[in-house]
Amino acid sequence: MRKRLILVVDDEPAIVRLVRAELRSEGYAIITAASGEEALARLDEDHPDLIVLDLMMPGMDGFATLRRVRAQSQVPVIVLTARASDADKLRGLQSGADDYLTKPFNPEELSARVAAVLRRTTGGAPGANHATLRYPGLEIDLERRRVVVHGEEIRLSRTEWELLSQLAGNAGRVMMHGELLSRVWGAEFRDEVRYLRMWVSRLRAKLEPGDDGPSLIKTFPGIGYRFESPSIDASAPAAPARAHLRTHLRRRAHQRASPRKLAAERRQESEAAEP
Repeated sequence: MRKRLILVVDDEPAIVRLVRAELRSEGYAIITAASGEEALARLDEDHPDLIVLDLMMPGMDGFATLRRVRAQSQVPVIVLTARASDADKLRGLQSGADDYLTKPFNPEELSARVAAVLRRTTGGAPGANHATLRYPGLEIDLERRRVVVHGEEIRLSRTEWELLSQLAGNAGRVMMHGELLSRVWGAEFRDEVRYLRMWVSRLRAKLEPGDDGPSLIKTFPGIGYRFESPSIDASAPAAPARAHLRTHLRRRAHQRASPRKLAAERRQESEAAEP
């Protein structure tokens, strides 16, 4: 079972050690960063499931880091900071934080908040989502973040993956332009439809290289996009099963028919067979 990966961003080594020890004891895998710049690099390289973020750091502070995170990802973020004013809490939540916890803090409360945020945003425990979508020549593993096209794994940028995970994770449902833009790039991008079109075009080029058939990403002009639902192999026997049922019902109806009606049907069949 894959462990949830938590990125802890704080420039105080003692805090990092405390948080790492607590979350490891709860079964999470931990990576760390001591600055906003390092956090953004780890985000792009390691794709954490959740970020625990300090606000008071040298260089790029936590607010600036959070804005940068939200510009490229919807990964859950819990702010852990000594800034305890209502104004700071409001600013942090409005900037895209999913929760806000002030120092000094109870490590067990932090663990409980991490679990609650993961349940709310990604569906719960590690390994809860094993969805693999299969299409002719294409396989998308949403849990392991893998895309295989005609037997070859392809690399997607962070933004391409975020867009694909939103579309494929809601396969069969029309995703509105504003909904996709807000989830992938942040609320401030919700009107940038031309920007979204560009990224959808790039994604299509990677998922459907040289394919002349209908696109898996269907466009609804002025509305949004829908990723086609995968075919379900288990449904294949449905037609033979229905045919068998129809035959069975005809036989039962024939058995219940009156002797006079049966005799008339046999005479019709006999006359039709004569030259």
